[in-house]
Amino acid sequence: MSIEIDDTEGRRVPVEVTPGELQVGIRFSARPEGLSWSCTPAAARELAAALVRAAEEAERVSSAEPVTVTASELRRGDVRDGDRVMTVESVRNDGSTAHVTWKSAAGRSWTQAYGADAAITLRYRVRAGD
Repeated sequence: MSIEIDDTEGRRVPVEVTPGELQVGIRFSARPEGLSWSCTPAAARELAAALVRAAEEAERVSSAEPVTVTASELRRGDVRDGDRVMTVESVRNDGSTAHVTWKSAAGRSWTQAYGADAAITLRYRVRAGD
């Protein structure tokens, strides 16, 4: 399994997570030599739970009130307000249409087309430069 996160300088860093025999491997490939750890499945679950709690707290603290933006103004990392968590993966604008790729909390991705000026209400707005 692979995801990308931002390092402290804002660069995208691939993170590989691999199951092994009674171990879970985690590899950050920011540098040619990489950076690797392994842990037990129980520790991996604890880490995942801690990350979910921290993400929820960051979203709660960052934006007490939902904000509405036009579809053309969406940015990677924006979180849509609603019953289900949907995060913007990418936005492609082509004139009057914004093509938004969303990712669910369950890891599913899909693309929706909106009028560029369509109002989208966000639970969390990523800061410029994030």
